[in-house]
Amino acid sequence: MRERFKRAGAVTHALSEGALWVAGIGLVSMTVIVAYQVFMRHVVNSSPPWTEAGSIMIMSWFIFLGAAVGVRENFHMGFDVLLYILPPGGKPWLRGISDIAIFAFAAGMVYYGGELALRGWTVRIPVVGLPQTFTYLPIVIAGFLMCLFSLERLLLRAAGENVDDPIIDATVTAD
Repeated sequence: MRERFKRAGAVTHALSEGALWVAGIGLVSMTVIVAYQVFMRHVVNSSPPWTEAGSIMIMSWFIFLGAAVGVRENFHMGFDVLLYILPPGGKPWLRGISDIAIFAFAAGMVYYGGELALRGWTVRIPVVGLPQTFTYLPIVIAGFLMCLFSLERLLLRAAGENVDDPIIDATVTAD
């Protein structure tokens, strides 16, 4: 069973790394596009119309993909105050509840983001020429990855693997 989890973990790690690379490339690309837009507006006095819409679309991609990676790497927001006062046996339960809440929220992202993406297929973004679906697709992809990553955390925790924050656990047990 643990061997299966290790193989599945290698796949989710590769997905997380790929998403992080795409997000990083998107961040750099958006920065270049915005710099180009500023140069064209203030130096050449002729701003290309596609730069704003393109940079906003790229920004939505790297934000949502980065959020999905944050779920896998346990960098998402949380209320850690309870973890400091709970006994060691209660921490996995609280973290499990957190992962279930993330899974439910991400499933909503997939469902409702999918509806938006399907509705936007016939609508074109005028200055870019792409279907509006490309604006909503990061919601769906990131939601799917968040579901996958939170499910991975739940299954690993159920199998007895340590997927939680060792710093909080060490601080509490040292007191």
